[in-house]
Amino acid sequence: MKASVPLVAFILLALALLLISSRFNPSPSPKSLLSSSPTLQSAPRLKVFVADLPRSLNYGLLDEYWALSTPDSRIGVDPDAGLRPAAAAAAPWKPYPENPLIKQYNAEYWLLGDLETPGGRRGSSFAERVYDLDRADVVFVPFFATLSAEMELGWGRKGGFLKKEGNEDYRRQREVVDRIRESEAWRRSGGRDHVFVLTDPVATWHVRSEIAPAVLLVVDFGGWYKIDSKESANSSNMIHHTQVSLLKDVIVPYTHLLPRLRLSENRHRRNLLYFKGAKHRHRGGLVREKLWDLLVDEPGVIMEEGFPNATGREQSIKGMRSSEFCLHPAGDTPTSCRLFDAILSLCIPVIVSDEIELPFEGMIDYSDFSVFVPVSKALQPKWLVNYLRSISEQRKRRYRLNMAQVQRVFEYDNGNPGGIGPVPPDGAVNHIWRKIYQKVPIIREAMIREKRKPEGVSIPLRCHCT
Repeated sequence: MKASVPLVAFILLALALLLISSRFNPSPSPKSLLSSSPTLQSAPRLKVFVADLPRSLNYGLLDEYWALSTPDSRIGVDPDAGLRPAAAAAAPWKPYPENPLIKQYNAEYWLLGDLETPGGRRGSSFAERVYDLDRADVVFVPFFATLSAEMELGWGRKGGFLKKEGNEDYRRQREVVDRIRESEAWRRSGGRDHVFVLTDPVATWHVRSEIAPAVLLVVDFGGWYKIDSKESANSSNMIHHTQVSLLKDVIVPYTHLLPRLRLSENRHRRNLLYFKGAKHRHRGGLVREKLWDLLVDEPGVIMEEGFPNATGREQSIKGMRSSEFCLHPAGDTPTSCRLFDAILSLCIPVIVSDEIELPFEGMIDYSDFSVFVPVSKALQPKWLVNYLRSISEQRKRRYRLNMAQVQRVFEYDNGNPGGIGPVPPDGAVNHIWRKIYQKVPIIREAMIREKRKPEGVSIPLRCHCT
């Protein structure tokens, strides 16, 4: 009888821990995550306070964009030329650009659109907008940082992006940071509970160190390559992140540029491997050039140079839908929208990017529908094509079935003007809110630790090993 007491105590302790962990751990797999959506009203939700910024720093930027009369200087054409008259006249909510250089980063538009949706239509959202700062879990900063950066890159003074003088994007960055850091919300948390959407690798380029304590929504850490390389100069096996970390930040998906192919629409795929993109890249993208030279003459492999713009989009659709596998090597950054185009095209991703970080890991297991190949093996002549040819039809069918089940997880678009309307309960927006929700205990702990710090004491930045 005495021996049973510790067992009972252990069971009670385990149950208590289970209840505590369920509070801050969203569903562990796509199936259970998606099936939980009908209970959103009764389940805990992320409470979001929206910081006060003028319209000129978000939707006002769309007004400016659609009033432009010259093409994007980087590509020499205006992919949105045919849409400008209708978009400029749209009120009050204008669409986000279709220009692929900008559209791929449009998470900021859909996240703010969800928060701007009136409460009665927000039942499907995992985020609850609150107007009392004391009730909030996080403070969302409604700055369209990507659109601001892209307008400067495409329509600003050539070479002026990295300079501050005459840089409209820098002026906007400065205005945002000054307003936010002077707010009561920032002062009381040191910015740790603030959320910035920085999907473009160069978004907020000039002020990043000033917002580093905040939760940053990024597509990967490639935009921090230079500072991380400098900090990691004396270490061969550790990246010293001083501004970004998987512990505090959230990896979010690019917006796919190609339409979704459903499993019922899938047809015979006659090619083994497909890639479309620029051959010449920098940093980790040097691997891409080597892979290109190894694969370009292989039977069943298609390597096309270009970007899925108005001309290349149809080629990309055809190439991805007619190929078993789609190559995803690192470029200037470890990932790209190409990965999500492949998933939406049911083309099995072949990921050759050793330092890649992926959205929603812990909710999704990418190995269920992707092939991960180390760079060292991929660069061996014939190794990659021989390996892909050895994968059985049964395994490929299983990959494609699993991919079809998670396609909607990477969908931002809710089909409503301005993004103002109910979000898909199983789409990208809700997954991002859930990922932020997982950070809430860490945020609160950091705020409490900061609060008890003696006045005048500064704590150095630490490398968070992940």
